[in-house]
Amino acid sequence: MRILTLAGSPRFPSRSTSLLSICQHKLEARGVEVMPWNIHNFQPDDLIQARFDAPALLALREDLMLADGFIVATPVYKASFSGALKTLLDLLPERALEHKVVLPLASGGSSGHMLALDYALKPVLNALKAQEILHGVYAEDNQITQYDRHPELHSSLAQRLDDAIDAFWLALTRHHYPVAQAV
Repeated sequence: MRILTLAGSPRFPSRSTSLLSICQHKLEARGVEVMPWNIHNFQPDDLIQARFDAPALLALREDLMLADGFIVATPVYKASFSGALKTLLDLLPERALEHKVVLPLASGGSSGHMLALDYALKPVLNALKAQEILHGVYAEDNQITQYDRHPELHSSLAQRLDDAIDAFWLALTRHHYPVAQAV
Protein backbone atom coordinates (compact mmCIF):
# COMPACT_ATOMS: atom_id res chain seq x y z
CA MET A 1 0.00 0.00 0.00
CA ARG A 2 1.29 3.46 -0.88
CA ILE A 3 0.26 6.94 0.18
CA LEU A 4 1.37 10.41 -0.76
CA THR A 5 1.64 13.22 1.77
CA LEU A 6 1.66 16.90 0.85
CA ALA A 7 2.80 19.64 3.20
CA GLY A 8 1.12 22.85 2.12
CA SER A 9 2.83 25.26 4.49
CA PRO A 10 5.04 27.95 2.99
CA ARG A 11 7.08 27.77 6.23
CA PHE A 12 9.48 25.01 7.10
CA PRO A 13 9.52 23.69 9.71
CA SER A 14 5.86 24.14 10.52
CA ARG A 15 3.25 22.77 12.86
CA SER A 16 1.12 21.36 10.05
CA THR A 17 4.13 19.65 8.49
CA SER A 18 4.99 18.09 11.86
CA LEU A 19 1.53 16.46 11.85
CA LEU A 20 2.43 14.85 8.51
CA SER A 21 5.73 13.56 9.90
CA ILE A 22 3.93 11.88 12.78
CA CYS A 23 1.42 10.31 10.37
CA GLN A 24 4.24 9.12 8.14
CA HIS A 25 6.04 7.34 11.00
CA LYS A 26 2.85 5.69 12.24
CA LEU A 27 1.87 4.48 8.76
CA GLU A 28 5.36 3.23 7.94
CA ALA A 29 5.20 1.19 11.16
CA ARG A 30 2.17 -0.52 9.57
CA GLY A 31 4.11 -1.31 6.40
CA VAL A 32 2.71 1.53 4.29
CA GLU A 33 5.06 3.15 1.76
CA VAL A 34 4.90 6.92 2.20
CA MET A 35 5.92 9.36 -0.54
CA PRO A 36 6.39 12.75 1.17
CA TRP A 37 5.95 15.94 -0.84
CA ASN A 38 6.23 19.55 0.26
CA ILE A 39 5.15 22.81 -1.34
CA HIS A 40 8.87 23.67 -1.32
CA ASN A 41 9.48 20.98 -3.98
CA PHE A 42 7.93 23.36 -6.52
CA GLN A 43 9.43 26.47 -8.07
CA PRO A 44 7.28 29.47 -7.12
CA ASP A 45 7.28 30.70 -10.73
CA ASP A 46 5.93 27.34 -11.92
CA LEU A 47 3.01 27.66 -9.51
CA ILE A 48 2.28 31.33 -10.09
CA GLN A 49 2.53 31.05 -13.87
CA ALA A 50 0.49 27.81 -13.92
CA ARG A 51 3.14 25.73 -15.68
CA PHE A 52 1.29 22.46 -16.06
CA ASP A 53 4.40 20.90 -17.61
CA ALA A 54 6.79 21.81 -14.77
CA PRO A 55 9.00 18.80 -13.91
CA ALA A 56 8.04 18.78 -10.23
CA LEU A 57 4.33 18.94 -11.06
CA LEU A 58 4.66 16.07 -13.54
CA ALA A 59 6.51 14.01 -10.92
CA LEU A 60 3.84 14.77 -8.30
CA ARG A 61 1.09 13.70 -10.70
CA GLU A 62 2.91 10.44 -11.40
CA ASP A 63 3.40 9.69 -7.70
CA LEU A 64 -0.23 10.58 -7.02
CA MET A 65 -1.41 8.14 -9.68
CA LEU A 66 0.51 5.36 -7.89
CA ALA A 67 -0.90 6.22 -4.47
CA ASP A 68 -3.81 4.56 -2.72
CA GLY A 69 -4.24 7.45 -0.31
CA PHE A 70 -3.40 11.10 0.17
CA ILE A 71 -2.76 13.08 3.34
CA VAL A 72 -2.60 16.84 2.98
CA ALA A 73 -1.65 19.27 5.74
CA THR A 74 -1.96 23.03 5.77
CA PRO A 75 -1.82 25.97 8.10
CA VAL A 76 -4.96 28.07 8.30
CA TYR A 77 -4.46 31.69 7.32
CA LYS A 78 -7.30 34.22 7.17
CA ALA A 79 -9.87 31.44 7.78
CA SER A 80 -8.72 29.27 4.88
CA PHE A 81 -5.92 26.95 3.84
CA SER A 82 -2.64 28.26 2.44
CA GLY A 83 -2.67 30.06 -0.89
CA ALA A 84 0.43 28.17 -2.02
CA LEU A 85 -1.42 24.89 -1.51
CA LYS A 86 -4.47 26.19 -3.38
CA THR A 87 -2.28 27.24 -6.29
CA LEU A 88 -0.75 23.76 -6.46
CA LEU A 89 -4.07 21.94 -6.16
CA ASP A 90 -5.44 24.10 -9.00
CA LEU A 91 -2.74 22.68 -11.27
CA LEU A 92 -3.75 19.06 -10.71
CA PRO A 93 -6.02 17.31 -13.22
CA GLU A 94 -9.74 17.20 -12.43
CA ARG A 95 -9.65 13.53 -11.40
CA ALA A 96 -6.29 13.60 -9.61
CA LEU A 97 -7.75 12.12 -6.42
CA GLU A 98 -10.06 9.60 -8.05
CA HIS A 99 -9.98 6.25 -6.20
CA LYS A 100 -8.04 7.87 -3.32
CA VAL A 101 -8.75 7.97 0.38
CA VAL A 102 -7.93 11.47 1.63
CA LEU A 103 -7.11 12.67 5.13
CA PRO A 104 -6.95 16.47 5.54
CA LEU A 105 -4.98 18.01 8.41
CA ALA A 106 -4.70 21.64 9.46
CA SER A 107 -3.24 23.80 12.18
CA GLY A 108 -4.21 27.30 13.17
CA GLY A 109 -4.06 29.90 15.87
CA SER A 110 -7.47 29.29 17.42
CA SER A 111 -10.42 26.94 17.47
CA GLY A 112 -12.35 29.61 15.59
CA HIS A 113 -10.79 28.34 12.36
CA MET A 114 -11.43 24.62 12.80
CA LEU A 115 -14.18 24.64 10.15
CA ALA A 116 -11.67 25.75 7.50
CA LEU A 117 -11.17 22.07 6.68
CA ASP A 118 -14.88 21.63 5.98
CA TYR A 119 -15.75 24.84 4.16
CA ALA A 120 -12.46 25.61 2.38
CA LEU A 121 -10.24 22.56 1.83
CA LYS A 122 -12.71 19.68 1.52
CA PRO A 123 -14.64 21.25 -1.39
CA VAL A 124 -11.38 21.52 -3.37
CA LEU A 125 -10.48 17.91 -2.56
CA ASN A 126 -13.98 16.89 -3.59
CA ALA A 127 -13.61 18.78 -6.89
CA LEU A 128 -10.52 16.61 -7.53
CA LYS A 129 -12.89 13.60 -7.27
CA ALA A 130 -11.52 12.04 -4.08
CA GLN A 131 -13.28 8.75 -3.48
CA GLU A 132 -13.45 9.21 0.27
CA ILE A 133 -12.53 12.29 2.30
CA LEU A 134 -12.20 11.52 5.99
CA HIS A 135 -13.21 13.84 8.80
CA GLY A 136 -9.71 15.26 9.24
CA VAL A 137 -7.88 16.77 12.18
CA TYR A 138 -7.59 20.43 13.14
CA ALA A 139 -4.87 21.33 15.65
CA GLU A 140 -4.54 24.57 17.51
CA ASP A 141 -1.00 25.91 17.37
CA ASN A 142 -0.59 25.67 21.14
CA GLN A 143 -1.27 21.90 20.94
CA ILE A 144 1.98 21.32 19.00
CA THR A 145 5.30 22.12 20.64
CA GLN A 146 8.88 21.58 19.50
CA TYR A 147 7.64 21.22 15.93
CA ASP A 148 11.05 22.33 14.67
CA ARG A 149 12.76 19.34 16.35
CA HIS A 150 10.81 16.36 17.66
CA PRO A 151 7.16 17.44 17.74
CA GLU A 152 5.17 16.93 20.90
CA LEU A 153 1.39 16.93 20.79
CA HIS A 154 -1.10 17.77 23.51
CA SER A 155 -2.69 14.49 24.66
CA SER A 156 -6.12 15.30 23.20
CA LEU A 157 -4.58 16.13 19.81
CA ALA A 158 -2.41 13.00 19.91
CA GLN A 159 -5.53 10.89 20.50
CA ARG A 160 -7.47 12.59 17.69
CA LEU A 161 -4.53 12.09 15.30
CA ASP A 162 -4.20 8.42 16.30
CA ASP A 163 -7.94 7.94 15.71
CA ALA A 164 -7.67 9.64 12.31
CA ILE A 165 -4.73 7.45 11.30
CA ASP A 166 -6.69 4.36 12.36
CA ALA A 167 -9.67 5.50 10.27
CA PHE A 168 -7.37 6.26 7.34
CA TRP A 169 -5.76 2.83 7.61
CA LEU A 170 -9.15 1.11 7.71
CA ALA A 171 -10.39 3.10 4.71
CA LEU A 172 -7.21 2.31 2.78
CA THR A 173 -7.56 -1.37 3.57
CA ARG A 174 -11.23 -1.34 2.55
CA HIS A 175 -10.39 0.33 -0.78
CA HIS A 176 -7.26 -1.72 -1.39
CA TYR A 177 -8.99 -5.05 -0.74
CA PRO A 178 -12.65 -4.54 -1.71
CA VAL A 179 -15.21 -6.89 -0.23
CA ALA A 180 -16.10 -8.26 -3.69
CA GLN A 181 -12.54 -9.50 -4.16
CA ALA A 182 -12.44 -11.10 -0.72
CA VAL A 183 -15.58 -13.21 -1.37
